[in-house]
This record gives sequence, C-alpha cells and structure tokens, in this order.
Amino acid sequence: MFNKVLIAEDLDSISVAVIQALEMLSVVEIHHAKYCDDAYLKIKKALLDKVPYNLLISDLSFKTDHRENKLTSGEELIEAVKKVQPDIKTIVFSIEDKSFRIKSLFNTLGINAYVSKGRNSLPELQTAIQRVYENEDKIISNELSHTLRGKSIFEIEAYDISLLKLLSKGYILDEIAKELKEAGISPNGSSSIEKRINKLKVYFKASNNVHLIAITKDLGLV
Repeated sequence: MFNKVLIAEDLDSISVAVIQALEMLSVVEIHHAKYCDDAYLKIKKALLDKVPYNLLISDLSFKTDHRENKLTSGEELIEAVKKVQPDIKTIVFSIEDKSFRIKSLFNTLGINAYVSKGRNSLPELQTAIQRVYENEDKIISNELSHTLRGKSIFEIEAYDISLLKLLSKGYILDEIAKELKEAGISPNGSSSIEKRINKLKVYFKASNNVHLIAITKDLGLV
C-alpha cells in the first residue's frame, strides 16, 4: 500500500473521512492541505527531502477567502504537481459530474482515478486507492462510467483546452497563434486554429466564439 499520501481538500469533515479511509488501508503517513498552494509546496518540499508522496487525492473546487492563492482549483494543482513529479499517482474526489470535465481530467492531466463524492463514496474511494496502487488506470465511479464510453463522443484534447482558455481571455486569432507557437504547441497556424475553433463551435452548437466560451465554461472545460 502507499506509504505517503497528501489530501488536498478545504472541508475538514471530508478530510477527516478520507484520512480514516486511508488509515483503514494501513497508509503509514497521511498529510492534508486546505489550499492548493500549500499542497503544491508540500509536494515540492517532500521531493527536496527525498521522501516524495506516492499519491495525491484532490478535490476540484476550493472556496475563495481572504487569502490570495496562485493555484485556485484541483486542475491547476494537479497540472503544477505533474510538472515537478510526473510519476505521482492522482485521484480526484469531487462532486463534479460533467462528462467533458471528467474526460479532460483523464485525457489532459492524466489522472489515475475519479471518485464521485456521495453518501456511500468512501468505500468506493478505498477501492480506487487499492486499484491505483495495483497500477490500474482510468478508474471511475460506477454511476459515471458512461463518461469514458462511446466512440461517438467527441474527444476533447489538451490542444482544444489550450485554444478555449486563450479564447476565454479575449485573444484574437493572431494572438492565439503567437501564444501557441511560443509554447511549442502545434498546429499553430492561423488557418488550422480557425478550423479547429469552427469544429468546436459546430460540435457544441455555438453561434459564435463568445457563445462557445459560455458553453464550455458551463461544462467546466475552461
């Protein structure tokens, strides 16, 4: 079993329940952070001390308060952590049920498991932890298993997320092309970008770019 686990969760009641679930699995060392920035710093310090975490369990949503944070969501935390520790196992434990957002977590961030919070979710979380430890991948709550099925479902790629995020910031076509080129993301030609945006608009039935961003924000993609 994992010997060092970090929980990123801002609600104490849920953190206590997850800690108890981990203790029942005989996890030796369990740490907790209420803020994504704190969780990230704990990950980095553990790496510097050469006693890295084996598993990160994170919520997606964190309530804002008086404190200013650089990382404000579970997605941002996982993305940042993967850059400094690519091999860390990750489980998302959240109430989110939007299929596009969940697919993006697997396809873009490479999470190992997604467990939906609910009345009986702790046994399911324990099972997911055990299966991730045994190197199983793409584990998802039973009631959401349809999310990863279906060849007809449009596959949202990391490239699409990058485009949507830049569009949401108000960037025009030439600015998007410049940003993608500087980031080493391809294709980064204006024509290719325009075609991809049009394809996204057709799929999401968006009348224009503003409508597209509104829809994808509602779906949790940006």
